[in-house]
Amino acid sequence: MTKEEVLSRLYYRFIKPTEKKRESFIGVEIEIPIINLNNEAVDFAVVHKLTAAFLDEFNFTPTGFDEEGHIYSAVNRENGDVFSYDCSYNNMEFSFGKEKKLHVIHERFLKYYGFVQDFFKPYNYTLTGMGINPNRKLNHNIPIENGRYKMLFNHLSSFSKYFYIPMFFHRYPQFGMFSSASQVQLDVDYENLPEIIDTFNKLEPIKALLFSNSVLLGENEDLLCCRDMLWENSTHGINPHNVGMYDCEIKTTQDILNYIATASIYCVERNGKYLNFPPVNILEYFTLDMLTGEYTENGEHILMDFQPQPGDIAYLRTFKFEDLTYRGTIEYRSACCQPISGAMTVAAFHLGLQNKTAQLKELIESDTALYHYGYNAVELRRQLVKKELPSTVSEEAVYGLVIKVLNLCKEGLEERGLGEEIYLEPLFKRAENRTNPAKEMLIRLQNGESMEAVIKSYAEV
Repeated sequence: MTKEEVLSRLYYRFIKPTEKKRESFIGVEIEIPIINLNNEAVDFAVVHKLTAAFLDEFNFTPTGFDEEGHIYSAVNRENGDVFSYDCSYNNMEFSFGKEKKLHVIHERFLKYYGFVQDFFKPYNYTLTGMGINPNRKLNHNIPIENGRYKMLFNHLSSFSKYFYIPMFFHRYPQFGMFSSASQVQLDVDYENLPEIIDTFNKLEPIKALLFSNSVLLGENEDLLCCRDMLWENSTHGINPHNVGMYDCEIKTTQDILNYIATASIYCVERNGKYLNFPPVNILEYFTLDMLTGEYTENGEHILMDFQPQPGDIAYLRTFKFEDLTYRGTIEYRSACCQPISGAMTVAAFHLGLQNKTAQLKELIESDTALYHYGYNAVELRRQLVKKELPSTVSEEAVYGLVIKVLNLCKEGLEERGLGEEIYLEPLFKRAENRTNPAKEMLIRLQNGESMEAVIKSYAEV
């Protein structure tokens, strides 16, 4: 395909869906770590028993089986909810069918969560609201045995091959098996698409102060949200335009299209096999006659030559914090899994502010607490995911800005008239106490509380 043809297909896949006038819906995805409180690895046999009981209780239909016949995903045909495991059987995920009201999603979440907790109790297992599984060193961090997850693990494990790339790679290719996120998808209109992406990108430093909840205990406790590092310093981040924040201004839809065209593709599917290969820019990809990919079968890595096909654009997957999807939505994906009592905070925060994007933009542009001191949004985010604020930032001023953002968010939710502003209460408390879940955990552990006590506390509804 020519460059013009590729750009046209990218536009049709990612931007065209936003042109269609439609009702606004909310989609929520919550990943939650499974903990064995016996200080042992999670026994996957227990997980499989839970899966069978859950599907029977809530009338879910299996949609995904691993190579040993175990169910790893299922859907409720009536409401569109998906029950699944993300990357491994150590990480449970609830993905909710699109709804107009956050209360409806929360109600179903509590039912599912309560059932799982009751099932796990006799085994001394629990779910808990943490972005990093505190038992990650005890668990069997192996991928679900299917083509996609094995491909993903192969791709992440290949970092040692990229000696010619001048970047730091961490040593956790299995990070998807012990890290958990809270994500929300919101419908977006073509007219305000650039403003939303650009404004929410600049909001990321403030989100770091509120939502950080992923600490590599015993290794790098200075990072309160190691989630950023795990993605950016993996093979996903070989092309930084595939992950994290936008390091440029987004002013028009053409800017968005041009940015998407700088992303890289690293996997396709051929003959039922998921292939991974060294990331290549999507425009360059379609100029190539042949590539060599790799898949795993019976524990062996097997090479396969293949030719690019127009439909491969469907495999272009980025992991931006503000990720434009093919559904006409923006997926906000920078937040860690939150304590269960605040499970809806991430969704409520973005929902309230997306309805106030113009005011939020004005607030950020006029800010003197964070911005206009020589640092851009990307640099500020990297500073504010750490335990201590940088010396260039006034704690009083920056948390004053956080409160202004939360008040604007509350106003946006109040205008919906559904009482959803109640989900912001934990965030106001964090801002007032100048803390977040990661800080709270570290302080409690430092004060002598046991890890089990913190786990149980973060598991409370």
